[in-house]
Amino acid sequence: MEIKVLGSGCANCKKLLEYVQVAVKELAVDASVLYVTDYIEIVKTGIMRTPGLMIDGKIVSYGRVPNSDEVKTFIQNAK
Repeated sequence: MEIKVLGSGCANCKKLLEYVQVAVKELAVDASVLYVTDYIEIVKTGIMRTPGLMIDGKIVSYGRVPNSDEVKTFIQNAK
């Protein structure tokens, strides 16, 4: 599983990254977590508002910070 957190490096983006890392650990999921801050790469995904969250190439959230339970649900639904 590949999980991408997309953002400019702002506090909300870092919080989402933290939620994702904790969720992956708690769920014992074999996942690669990437933090994408390159604006051109973010635009290529189609996300226009950050923070964004993609799992296996699919956008699951953008423009807000989902809470940790939501992040876990996104990951579980992507399995």
